[in-house]
Amino acid sequence: MGISEADASRFRRAVLDFYAREGRTFPWRETRDPWAILVSEAMLQQTQTQRVEPMYRAWMQQYPDASSVAGTKLADIYESWKGLGYNSRALRLRDTARICSELYGGVPPADEGLLLGLPGVGRYTAGAVRAFAYNIPVVILETNIRAALIFHFFRGSERVSDLDLEPIAESVLDRGNTRRWYYALMDYGVWLKKHEPNPSRKAAVYARQTKFEGSLRQLRGGLLRALADKGPVSLASMAAETGNDYQRILSAAKGLEKDGLVYLDDDTIGFTD
Repeated sequence: MGISEADASRFRRAVLDFYAREGRTFPWRETRDPWAILVSEAMLQQTQTQRVEPMYRAWMQQYPDASSVAGTKLADIYESWKGLGYNSRALRLRDTARICSELYGGVPPADEGLLLGLPGVGRYTAGAVRAFAYNIPVVILETNIRAALIFHFFRGSERVSDLDLEPIAESVLDRGNTRRWYYALMDYGVWLKKHEPNPSRKAAVYARQTKFEGSLRQLRGGLLRALADKGPVSLASMAAETGNDYQRILSAAKGLEKDGLVYLDDDTIGFTD
């Protein structure tokens, strides 16, 4: 599917006019520091902006650059990350900080291949760093961008793939100010999702988030909080204290071990470092 330049131009103007009227402000939009932008993208993965904003401000005050993260123990990193969830992101961010400090002067590079070589950096995050920090005109897709594109260009369609969306995103891209364009497009997508049946549900990649309460994800978070409070602990004692089945505790611990966050020594679990 292709669109004319006239259609692309009308869409760009509508989105940018909306942004001029109702655009949101966030601290990560007020910087072009590649490290600060990478931190914000790590925090924003599967986490709402209102939860991220106060955590981001506190994090950047405590860890203003890659070198300050690189030399910090994982237990301390977790304390600063606690509340954001998906805790393996914190470990990958510290590993990325170490690589950036050692190889790139503490600054995430503009090169896509080098960015993709950093722990936890996928195609979207690499594109976001390039667009927001370096203003490079690249195509990026995330849930709010998909919502905007699907609503306008794929009405009546179901299971719209990213392969379908990418040429449209390329056609409508504002190459003069890529950074502003994606902030505007994201904000427009957020507005659409509040006022229309969520268009992003028609995306082929859409998946409803699993229930947190009672999940292994919740149990893993409980284990990490216990480690932060007490240091290495016995899984058997954790099972007894919390009333959880020992095998579920063990399964949660093994998940954390696989992510590289903890070590398991027989029945004892502790932070890696």
